[in-house]
Amino acid sequence: MIDSSQELRIRKGTSAEHIAGVPFNTGDIKTPPATSWTVLRSKCYYFPVFFLVAGFIMMPDYSTKKFFDFNASGIIIGSGIISLAWAFLQFCIISRIPLQSEAVYDDESTFQRTEEVTKRLVAVYSAIFDGAESFLRAEYKACSIFVVIFFFVIYFVTSWAADWDWDRGLLTALSFLLGALTSMLSGYIGMEIAVYSNVRTTIAAQRPGYTQCFNVAFRAGSVMGFALSGLGLLMLYFTLLIYKTHYEDPNSWSDLTECITGFGLGGSVIALFGRVGGGIYTKAADVGADLVGKVIHGIPEDDPRNPAVIADNVGDNVGDVAGMGSDLFGSFAESTCAALVLGSSIGVSGGWDAMMFPLTVTAVGILVSIACSFLATNIYPVKTEPQIEKALKNQLISTSFVMTGLIYFVAEAFLPDEVPLTATIGTGIVYLRPWKAWACIASGTLGGLIIGLVTEYYTSHTYKPVRELADACKTGAATNLIYGIALGYKSAIIPVFVLAAVIMGSFSILDLFGVSLAAVGFLSNISTALAIDVYGPVCDNAGGIAEMAELEPFVRQKTDALDAAGNTTAAIGKGFAIGSAAVVSLALIGAFVSRIRELDRTHFQGGVNILEPVAFSFLLIGGMIPYAFAAMTMKSVGFAAMQMVREVQRQFDEKPHLLDDNPSEKPDYDACIEISTKASLSEMFYPGAVIISAPLITGFLFGVTAVSGLLVGSLVSSVQLAISMSNSGGAWDNAKKYIEKQPRNSELGGKGSEIHKAAVVGDTVGDPFKDTSGPSLNIVMKLMAVLSLVFADAFFAVNSGRGVFNLVPKVP
Repeated sequence: MIDSSQELRIRKGTSAEHIAGVPFNTGDIKTPPATSWTVLRSKCYYFPVFFLVAGFIMMPDYSTKKFFDFNASGIIIGSGIISLAWAFLQFCIISRIPLQSEAVYDDESTFQRTEEVTKRLVAVYSAIFDGAESFLRAEYKACSIFVVIFFFVIYFVTSWAADWDWDRGLLTALSFLLGALTSMLSGYIGMEIAVYSNVRTTIAAQRPGYTQCFNVAFRAGSVMGFALSGLGLLMLYFTLLIYKTHYEDPNSWSDLTECITGFGLGGSVIALFGRVGGGIYTKAADVGADLVGKVIHGIPEDDPRNPAVIADNVGDNVGDVAGMGSDLFGSFAESTCAALVLGSSIGVSGGWDAMMFPLTVTAVGILVSIACSFLATNIYPVKTEPQIEKALKNQLISTSFVMTGLIYFVAEAFLPDEVPLTATIGTGIVYLRPWKAWACIASGTLGGLIIGLVTEYYTSHTYKPVRELADACKTGAATNLIYGIALGYKSAIIPVFVLAAVIMGSFSILDLFGVSLAAVGFLSNISTALAIDVYGPVCDNAGGIAEMAELEPFVRQKTDALDAAGNTTAAIGKGFAIGSAAVVSLALIGAFVSRIRELDRTHFQGGVNILEPVAFSFLLIGGMIPYAFAAMTMKSVGFAAMQMVREVQRQFDEKPHLLDDNPSEKPDYDACIEISTKASLSEMFYPGAVIISAPLITGFLFGVTAVSGLLVGSLVSSVQLAISMSNSGGAWDNAKKYIEKQPRNSELGGKGSEIHKAAVVGDTVGDPFKDTSGPSLNIVMKLMAVLSLVFADAFFAVNSGRGVFNLVPKVP
């Protein structure tokens, strides 16, 4: 039996030569060094104590009385520390599973077989880790260069716009840098824990029942969810506390919140590159592996004979895990920054604790998510396949309803009885009361839940839409594609109505500050949303490892059952992220317009008139940008996939014995990994450049009215295109898995049938829909909005907001 203390020695000693004679090998892929997790595990019980002591000391007022009075600082910092400690505890539980095949054998020959399986498990694990870490390092190195350059751009431009206020420019640039670094760290942590856990999910699937393998995958998602939530909350709050020493007067806290908007911008920039780069990487490998392997040569998914199989599994970690982590971190940072900007005047009459109410909501959400996680792992553990999807769905439902009830008491405790806020449009006054804040947050929380459940209905093969999609495969790939696209369009109807209702309701209650609180409500259970989203890629990798290590068929059947639910939860996570991004984007647009109105109350007293020729013209242009972005990313995936297809087919042609049942030749996995890496790094910057440059060019040349139209058009177009693309892709994927579950003599023909091949084509088309272009669009609308907010003063400094071309809006 191999325990965790031996993991370093095993991984260093495992190579293609060391396991010669075993069907799977890693070619020339180097076995990576032991991960930092291996070292940390031996000290895991010291970390919670360290975080608690450090957090207690770092509090602004850490006296025992103040701490137990539950001031905002106590709850925010305490919740952040608990979140990190809980994430580490989940990791420690996962790490108890040794890297050893769990099969039990009675004789010497089968015992040796167990050792061979273990060596293959370690070899696959090492290859995936090496590929994922090398890609993220290359990606983050490229991103770091951009971040450093843009740091100085923000520093000088924002200083110039504020009459050469170098302090303000520096603080804004520093918050951008901190946001970017936190986003990169969040993505890296997610990748590490996903790779560390997927092989252990495979091993746990060898044990009887579903409980242990489900718990490993769910806890892996929890590590990501709670580590990101705690890290983001602490980084943002400590940044605010440090900036508070410069802006001590409550009347200057509006300047403080303007500076902190850079934090959201930094997180969103890294999220864009992470989503696009990771999406191109994973889908190039996935499409190439599926087309040549499954469709042309009829070999199983994740077959070790397929040269693209390692790159495919690497992509799940760098795209679906690291990219999603950075995405939701950006949403959290931007929604909080928007609420702080729009509600900065609350601090004057209500004090610091009242102004920090959005962060307090997130802090309470972390504690609620921790409590509700016991439902899935302990109170109602998963014992049968039908319980898997139910357990994951109950996480969203339970956290949403508990938060809805609990936030009322939090609002009563931290908000004053009444605070006047200036309306965004006109000269009216809106009065903030605790129950109004609760109503806005509750609308966002329940709206996110409804969108998640609707997404589940349209993407799970438990329900009618996906089963109808599977039936459409009977007449070929064309009808499958037609029906799948229609399904995606149809799935956007209810979410759009929900978003409209949330926005109308929250705006009528508390103006745009209410919309920003609704965005905070959408993300109040972000820890749970991330946990169930990361669960999917972990299960997907676990199935791939089971196939490549040639484990017993029942292991792959169990991981496929976990993965089928994971596909649905991944779709739910994407729907959740898109819905929250829409509300966050509107809140950021509102903050942008509010800032412009503060600078010029003559032309913008009533907000921005969308019927102005400039505004309406750029609304149309903004509506086009998501389509241009989607076209660029789809084409990038297609270009990289063509290279992958050619490489895989070349290896099959030059190594004819590679397709034998017991191959005597070895696939070159490195060549496919290199194709995905180069393609993703070279292709990710062009779409990013379009999104970053569009609001900057518009603002400086055409003015703030044009920017407002651009942002609204991008928002309206992005949200519907993103929902339809993500849900079409998720439905195609699960329709394929539904067909694969059927016996060969059924109407659907099962795996390997012509109907199954039609479903594979749909799944292949849907891959860039759901994992590259679709989910990246939510970053498009957020990034353009937060970028405009950060540069709002600079736009206004050019001809009083009329741009270089001096376009003058009419006075309302």
